[in-house]
Amino acid sequence: MEWIAISIPPDLVSVPGEPCRGARKHMDYKYTYTLGARTWHFRSLADLLAKATPARSGDRLAGVIAESAEERVVAQMRLAELPLRAFLSEALVPYEQDEVTRLILDTHDLAAFAPVSHLTVGDFRNWLLGDHATPAALGKLRGGLTPEMVAAVSKLMRNQDLILVAKKCRVTTAFRNTIGLPGHLSTRLQPNHPTDNISGIAASLLDGLLYGNGDAVIGINPATDNVSQAIKLMRLMDDVIRKYDIPTQSCVLTHVTNTLEAIEQGAPVDLVFQSIGGTEATNSSFGFNLATLQEAQDAALSLKRGTVGNNVMYFETGQGSSLSANAHHGIDQQTCEARAYAVARHFDPLLVNTVVGFIGPEYLYDGKEIIRAGLEDHFCGKLLGVPMGCDICYTNHAEADQNDMDNLLTLLGVAGCTFIMGIPGSDDIMLNYQTTSFHDALYARRVLDLKPAPEFEDWLVRMQIFESAASYKPSRELPDLFRGPLKGLTREGGHE
Repeated sequence: MEWIAISIPPDLVSVPGEPCRGARKHMDYKYTYTLGARTWHFRSLADLLAKATPARSGDRLAGVIAESAEERVVAQMRLAELPLRAFLSEALVPYEQDEVTRLILDTHDLAAFAPVSHLTVGDFRNWLLGDHATPAALGKLRGGLTPEMVAAVSKLMRNQDLILVAKKCRVTTAFRNTIGLPGHLSTRLQPNHPTDNISGIAASLLDGLLYGNGDAVIGINPATDNVSQAIKLMRLMDDVIRKYDIPTQSCVLTHVTNTLEAIEQGAPVDLVFQSIGGTEATNSSFGFNLATLQEAQDAALSLKRGTVGNNVMYFETGQGSSLSANAHHGIDQQTCEARAYAVARHFDPLLVNTVVGFIGPEYLYDGKEIIRAGLEDHFCGKLLGVPMGCDICYTNHAEADQNDMDNLLTLLGVAGCTFIMGIPGSDDIMLNYQTTSFHDALYARRVLDLKPAPEFEDWLVRMQIFESAASYKPSRELPDLFRGPLKGLTREGGHE
C-alpha cells in the first residue's frame, strides 16, 4: 500500500483582538461558532463533520481531526444547530464528479423526509431517542434520510444512544431463510483456508454447523482469487447445502466481475459479493461502478435460487477504506463509511457488514476506537434501512484484544445486530486477523436470548444438532448424519 503524506490544516481558531494565523481565509469559512470570547471557524460542511467526529487514528492520519477536545465539542455544538435540510443543498463530494453523490441526491424521498425536515441535527437526535421514533416510524423515514444526515447525528450521540436507536430499527431480508427478525442473531460461517484445501474447508464448515453457525451465509474468502477457483468453492458449498437440506445460502467473496463470469458459466451462485466504499473514486479503485453492481444483481436474480426471498447481494465495508485508496475527498472516515450504505441500500442486499477493525490501527487505533466505530456503523446502517452486521475484529498489531471484542459483541447483540462472523477459534488463518468464533456466537445467543433465523433454527433441531432451540444447547452425541463425513475427514488427516 502506498501512503501519501497529508498536511494538517491551519489553526481554525480566532481570538478577538489577537492575530489569527490564516485570518484572511476565515472570510471564506461558512460555519462559525462563538463560545465566550473565542470564535471558531469551519471552512465547509465536510470540515465541520470531521471536527465533530469522536477521535480516531484514521482522521488524524488524514489531517481532518479536531486539534483539541475543545474544538471537537464546539464543532458538535455547531453541528447540532444545523438544519437537516442543509445536507440536501451542500454535497460533500460534488454532484458532477461523483456517482455516489448523484445516487444519494437523485433517490432522496422528500415525502419520507417531511416528518423531520424542520429539525436541526440536535433536534433529530432528541427525536430519535424519544418515544415518537417507533420502529414503524423509523421504517417509513429511511428513504428520506441521507447518509450524511445519519452520520451527523451519530456524532452527537453517546454509545448508549447508538444502541438504543439501532435497537428500534427493523430491517428484514430473505433468501433461503429470514434474517433480521427481532430477537434473532444470525452468523456467517467463514471456513477460510490458507490454501483452499477442500478437507480443511469441510472440517471448518462441519465444526461451525455443529455450533449452530451459518444461517446468515456460508461464505468463503478464496486464497486463490480467480473464476475457476471460485466456481470450485461454489460447487462445494452448494453440494453441502443440498445434501443436508440446509436452509441457508452460500457466497464466495470474490470480485463481482468474477461472479458475473461464474454465472455465465453456469455456476451455482446464491449471493453476489463486493466490497464497497462511499465515493466513486473508492469504488473505481476496487474495480467496479454502480452499473457493474446493477448488472450483477440482475444476473443473480435471473437464477431464481432463493426460496423465501430474493435479496441476492452481499456487501462489506469498513471505516478507512476511502482514505486507504486516497479517495476520501477530505471527508472523515465515518461519514465516508455511511455513504457506502447508500450504495448498499440501492441494491436491496441480503447482508451488509462492516469489517470494523480489519484495516488496522492506522485507521482505528485501539479497542475503544474499534468499539465506537462498530456501534456507529451499525447505527448508521440500520437507520438507513440496511441489514447491518459486523465483523467484530482486530489485527494483531492493534492495541486491542479479545476482551474488547467480547465487549463489542455484547453491545451489538443488545443493539440488535443482524449477524456476526463465526470462525474456528476466532483466528482466521487465511486472512490473518482475529474475529469472533463459533462459540462466541453461542455465548451471545445464550446470554441475550437471541435465536438463529427461524428456518435454520428448525433445521438445527430436526437434524439433532441442538437438543432444543430454546436452550441453544448442542446435542451430546454427534448427529448420525455427520458421523460418516467426520470419519472421512479424520481419515484424510491421518488421525484415525
